Amino acid sequence: MEFLNGLPYLSALIVGFVMGLLGGGGSILTIPIFVYMFGIAPVLATAYSLFVVGTAATVGTFKNFQQKTIDLRTGLLFGIPSFIGTYITRRYILPSLPDVLWGVGDFNLTKDLFVMMLFAVMMLMASISMIRNKSNDDDNLEINNSKNAITVVLGLIIGLLTGFVGAGGGFIIVPALIFLTRLPVKIAIGTSLFIIMMKSFIGFLGDLQTIAMDWQFLIIFSILAAIGIVIGVQVAKRTKSENLKSIFGWFILVVGIYVIFKEVAKL
Repeated sequence: MEFLNGLPYLSALIVGFVMGLLGGGGSILTIPIFVYMFGIAPVLATAYSLFVVGTAATVGTFKNFQQKTIDLRTGLLFGIPSFIGTYITRRYILPSLPDVLWGVGDFNLTKDLFVMMLFAVMMLMASISMIRNKSNDDDNLEINNSKNAITVVLGLIIGLLTGFVGAGGGFIIVPALIFLTRLPVKIAIGTSLFIIMMKSFIGFLGDLQTIAMDWQFLIIFSILAAIGIVIGVQVAKRTKSENLKSIFGWFILVVGIYVIFKEVAKL
């Protein structure tokens, strides 16, 4: 795998920057980069994504702790069931699926195609919720802690789903935190990175037992993504909340459409 050239270096920095700015989106970039730029199989790409995103999110979490933009209570309430769900999917469900899930005539729904299309559909749903909803842009909104049970259940469901696509889940976690718990946008972004850090590494532990890793590639890419996330966190600090929400939604929509186009073109 040829890694030491300009474009991959730049892509790693961009992954980190987007995560720091938006509280997610790392997997939205890493998976297409690994699959389309490096030619890595989608299932392996999802495993690599968990490590890279988890490493970058750790750096972002530290920076957000310093800036007091993390709600630890909500993060743990949502995050613990979420990373349990991710581990179950990565360790037990995904390895047990056959390479061809369903076929009719000349068409075969492969596990790789299923992973990428599920990834794209989840992005489109999350992007629409962010673009259409214009409320909760005030950074001083009162946090709603009255839906604890729903938060736990939603965390588990999102963990199970994002386990399939190797995603930290920020593109779903941020809208969920904003609309369910009424976290202000910047707090939701910081809390999302905290959750992503936990669930990405737990999910990756499930992969370690079933997949051989290219550690040199992972470490180089992760270090560069970590540098990018430091820059992104600083930019987010100086950006208006309503602008962050709009940027997040449109960014996810564009990448989701791109992934669908690439997968359909292969059929």
